[in-house]
Amino acid sequence: MSAVATSLQAVDHQYGGPRLSPDHYEPGWVPPDVARHNGVPDTLPTGSPGKIGLLELEFGRRGDGTELVGHYQKSPLQIMRPLYYDPLRPDMPYTYLMSTGAGIMQGDRLRSDLTFGEGTSSYVTTSAYTKVLKMEHDYAVAQMNLDLRAGAYVEYLPDPLIAFGQSRLYQRTRVELAESATLIAGETVVAGRLGRGERHQYTILASDFEVRRPSGQILALDRVRISPSAGDTGGLAVMGDRDVLSMLYVLTPDAPAQELNDLLHSVLVPEFGASVDIGVSALPADAGVWVRMVGDDVMGVSRANTAAWRALRRRLTGTEAPLIRKS
Repeated sequence: MSAVATSLQAVDHQYGGPRLSPDHYEPGWVPPDVARHNGVPDTLPTGSPGKIGLLELEFGRRGDGTELVGHYQKSPLQIMRPLYYDPLRPDMPYTYLMSTGAGIMQGDRLRSDLTFGEGTSSYVTTSAYTKVLKMEHDYAVAQMNLDLRAGAYVEYLPDPLIAFGQSRLYQRTRVELAESATLIAGETVVAGRLGRGERHQYTILASDFEVRRPSGQILALDRVRISPSAGDTGGLAVMGDRDVLSMLYVLTPDAPAQELNDLLHSVLVPEFGASVDIGVSALPADAGVWVRMVGDDVMGVSRANTAAWRALRRRLTGTEAPLIRKS
């Protein structure tokens, strides 16, 4: 091999820096039900341009408000400029996560790292539903890491994820939560393109939601594994053969867990209990509450989520929630 070829190989190896190292974008562990589909796509392989999406955002206090103070993005992940349209919370940015692609594809490795500095307040959502497309080779991974520093108040409420037929996804959300920080986070999964009669035809959907203190103490761990190709959607505790699964996590030191548990019961059950199966539980050590809902109507479950969020915003901040703008 010539000296020129050796030099070019070295440059290629270093291209993109540590962010484009598999150690960064590949999770340290993938559930076996997902990992068994490992393979080389017949399209662009994992690691190719456009297959590794990276997003890093840092929010900090500036004067009386919160601003985006750090930003790195690599396609297909990107954001819109944070918006300040809530007259009751002019200090709070509303940030929309976006993708330049048609959806999550085979071999995709997506990682987002969002840091919320001391005393910040933020609302984060997506600009549209996330589509997980058909996969014939390999699988996809989507990682979300949230770091909430002392006194931060964060609402992370993305739009639903639609699992297309033959899709394979491992979705992992990891949260580091300071003792004085508050997080309201949600996840919603739709069992396919319901308008086309596609229900539970995805191959495997695995999701982990984990919350820890900076010391490493675990506060909450929620694992979902659904593999309808094996004839099982997990029973009522997971999806119960219904079409929509939604989880809401509330971790805060600003209200007793039992009070929030009772609040969410009173808001959700009378209005939505006839059409949506709802479970509300207090988390250990008075850390907060956890809600799971399953139903067959995407809009009905979304309305229930919105009602819960509005009640929590009112209780925890003393202000009414705005209408969230979507394109």
